[in-house]
Amino acid sequence: MHLFTQPSIVPQTSKGTAPAVSFLVRLAILLALACLWVLLAAAPAANAQSKTINYTSTQLQHRDFSNADLEGGVFVGAEMREANFQGANLKSAILTNGNLLSANLAGANLKWALADRVTFYKADLSNTIFVEATLSRSILDEANVTGADFTDALLDRYTVKKLCETASGTNPITGVATRDSLGCP
Repeated sequence: MHLFTQPSIVPQTSKGTAPAVSFLVRLAILLALACLWVLLAAAPAANAQSKTINYTSTQLQHRDFSNADLEGGVFVGAEMREANFQGANLKSAILTNGNLLSANLAGANLKWALADRVTFYKADLSNTIFVEATLSRSILDEANVTGADFTDALLDRYTVKKLCETASGTNPITGVATRDSLGCP
């Protein structure tokens, strides 16, 4: 049976090929609209890509990024000792191999961030949002995590155990208790 003669696709009429032509015209319009939608939907992604900040392997000690919009920023291997990221938007940021020794990230948003193998030693992470962030093999020893939200974050078991020893508080933005977000007993 031919594709255009199937009742479910093209209704049968006595006018011959008119239904087939009508079907092809509708199909062409549908494809044109789909292509237009794809082209228009890609524009915001291209604009977002041009705004990405890249600080790969840079020296950012003591820099003030407080309340900055750094969403999607790249800080791979960056030296950020004692930098101030208080209240900064670091959603989807990449911090792999970064050094945030004694840095201030109080109230920062690191949702979806890739922060694997990062040194957060003695960092202020109070009220920081780490929802769905990757923190594998990161060092959080002596970090202040009061009010931090680690919901669905990827952390090493040993790190979770150490954080549970001092974890307290509730994140003021998400309303989630730090101990609950870590799965502490």
